[in-house]
Amino acid sequence: MHVQEWLETIPAVAVYALVGVVIGLESLGIPLPGEIVLVSSALLASQHGDINPYVLGTCASVGAIVGDSIGYAIGRKGGRPLLAKLGKKFPKHFSEANIGLAERSFEKWGMWAVFFGRFVALLRIFAGPLAGVLRMPYWKFLVANVFGGILWAGGTTAVIYTVGIVAEAWLKRFSWLGLVIAVLFGLVSLLILKNRAKKAAAGRTAPAEADRSGAGDRPAPAVAD
Repeated sequence: MHVQEWLETIPAVAVYALVGVVIGLESLGIPLPGEIVLVSSALLASQHGDINPYVLGTCASVGAIVGDSIGYAIGRKGGRPLLAKLGKKFPKHFSEANIGLAERSFEKWGMWAVFFGRFVALLRIFAGPLAGVLRMPYWKFLVANVFGGILWAGGTTAVIYTVGIVAEAWLKRFSWLGLVIAVLFGLVSLLILKNRAKKAAAGRTAPAEADRSGAGDRPAPAVAD
């Protein structure tokens, strides 16, 4: 059953609790689909008046902040052995490559990695535990955690709720023709973005290949007898 269809079968209070718990567990370091649950709940709120978007956004924000804080405490106490245990239980998410990528992000950006990591699925799972493992000062972590959690959870709820209301009214007015136009617009936009990404990637690889070929053409240094 689709997530949104399943959410329609439970009371509004249960939806609030579910969103807070799932996002909290994901922020704690357990790989759960917190963003999917939040987006589905916000869409449901735009279609049914029983679910209050303000309460939903608040529950999501509280879950994100509390979950990250618990993850920080666990990471600070468990240290690197904790990451090794998580790697055995969740090899797909806590692989050495993913941990290394997250760690480099933290070393480079500090508390900003916690703030912006809220918007990236991989870093959203790592942010709390890894900040604790790396001994980030708690006040820095808390500031980034609170602002990042509110902006991500509250912002996502507001955007999806607004889009859901506008889309529903628009589709009612234009029926299937509006839906076809919307789908075509989305496909064209996707193709344009892919094309631009390919051109950007080609532009980055060309200088690197030129440097490698130039290095290969240079004569080898003479070796003294």
